[in-house]
Amino acid sequence: MMIEKTDQDRPTAQAMRRGAMLRCPACGQGRMFTGYLKVNDTCPECGEALHHQRADDGPAYLTILLVSHLGAPLLLWVFLTYQPSPVSMLIGFSVGAVVLSLLFLPIIKGAMIGAQWARRMHGFGGSDAEPSSS
Repeated sequence: MMIEKTDQDRPTAQAMRRGAMLRCPACGQGRMFTGYLKVNDTCPECGEALHHQRADDGPAYLTILLVSHLGAPLLLWVFLTYQPSPVSMLIGFSVGAVVLSLLFLPIIKGAMIGAQWARRMHGFGGSDAEPSSS
């Protein structure tokens, strides 16, 4: 008897929250990354395989989108309210964009890996998710 796996087996929101906290999407305890953006091959706590992840450029694109959508209205508000010099705005907003990007990038990558794990994408579904060789 084969039991059909559903989305209820792996709640997407919970897996994305765990990933955004840089933890294993399966157990929520083990660290997902060995470095700044290097993903562990397996979870050190539960042994869940994490090497299947294919985040690629998605987190970078989402980070740029988020930082620019936060920065543009703030830039306009600061300019109209305080009228700082162009050099001070350039330096301030450049540093702010870099800092926000560096903070958001691992969080977004972790959430994206959590979503892939929950949706059983790219081999996260186990042996039944692999295509048959016949």
